[in-house]
Amino acid sequence: MSTTTAGGRRVQNAAWGVVAWVAGIIFVFPVIWMLLTSLKQSKDVTTNPPVWFFTPTFEHFSNVFDSNITPFLLNSLMASVFSTLIVVMLATPAAYALSLRPVAKWSDALFFFISTKMMPVVAAVLPVYLLTVKIGMKDNIWTMVILYTSMNLPLAIWMMRSFLLEVPREVLEAGEVDGAGLITSIRRIILPMVSPGLAATALICFIFTWNEFFLAVNLTDTNASTAPIFLLGFISGRGPFLADLSAAAVLLSLPVLLAGWVAQNKLVRGLSMGAVK
Repeated sequence: MSTTTAGGRRVQNAAWGVVAWVAGIIFVFPVIWMLLTSLKQSKDVTTNPPVWFFTPTFEHFSNVFDSNITPFLLNSLMASVFSTLIVVMLATPAAYALSLRPVAKWSDALFFFISTKMMPVVAAVLPVYLLTVKIGMKDNIWTMVILYTSMNLPLAIWMMRSFLLEVPREVLEAGEVDGAGLITSIRRIILPMVSPGLAATALICFIFTWNEFFLAVNLTDTNASTAPIFLLGFISGRGPFLADLSAAAVLLSLPVLLAGWVAQNKLVRGLSMGAVK
């Protein structure tokens, strides 16, 4: 009976493994297709049926670098890094005040934060546009940093609160008995315990900022244009452009992939915090 049960479990595990691989391939297929397209000759990109065997070329990547990609990358990097740092610095104490040391009417505060995400961005872009023009901050990278911070802060507060709720109260009480103050408790007890969640929150905010397009296309012109705006310049109604566009998309995906690869261990732990053990 036990042998039959073990055999059934192996078959079940193998079946779930196949399902996982199929799902993974489906989700990663657009990325693979984008990479293959970026390596094809221009004449092979739009053929029907698609060309699967071809001689790779890096001509399209050369075209991307010749298109002055550097300012767009620097603007995206600056906006993503600075807004993410500010979000983490603001979200951590806010989440602490809404979890471990809840303030009065903390549930109302939580609802207020998440309610700011209920209004579509398109409904706010016109007054924001008029305000930035009025104060002379249109096409300014610091304007984008402020907007991206406000965009990601509610989500970061909710995420950090869920991670902080996992910190055992007994550990904090033991630290207080040993004479640890608020700053010491946060720095030496809380932050090391929630560092995976902190990394997950920071990475998600970084990805959202790096990929944001709507605010950037409406509030920037030349000085503060970000990476998604650079991709827009490769879309043309004349001649083939898919190969150059795919090459640019591959290059602009690398920073996010690199950040995810560096933080993958903490990311997995962070996203699994709070799960039923």
